[in-house]
Amino acid sequence: MWLIVLAALLHCASAHDVDLKKLDGMAKARVELNRLSEVKAFVVQDIPLYHNLVMKHIPGADPELVLLNHHYEELDRIALSDMSRSEINELLGELGFYKKTDPEAEVPEEFRFSPAKDSPFKDEPPYKSPIASLATDNASAEPKAEAKHTDL
Repeated sequence: MWLIVLAALLHCASAHDVDLKKLDGMAKARVELNRLSEVKAFVVQDIPLYHNLVMKHIPGADPELVLLNHHYEELDRIALSDMSRSEINELLGELGFYKKTDPEAEVPEEFRFSPAKDSPFKDEPPYKSPIASLATDNASAEPKAEAKHTDL
């Protein structure tokens, strides 16, 4: 019986022998990743469309969706290896992530903090762009200037 087990182990070990004669002149190699083609398609094509979702490449790690709070503290990890591209997109939709139509598209104000349900800055006034602030400052400054110089 031990002889059969030993013969089987030797056969398995010799199954990955490399024919060195075929490798004469070898200069480079390439690793091809086909195992996770669905996840790879999601990473390349879909991540740029999502607001508040970024890719962090960690060599050798299985792909995971790491959910963070506003202070970048980890809340949960979801393995993506066994999921299809459509399942990952569906999961992100259920979690409340905003998906843009184009990577360069603007995010509507109501989705600015998405997937968060509320702003981390509840006590601060709403964000105004610097251009809008300048326009309102200039508009409010002009009537005051006219009021000061009514005698001219």
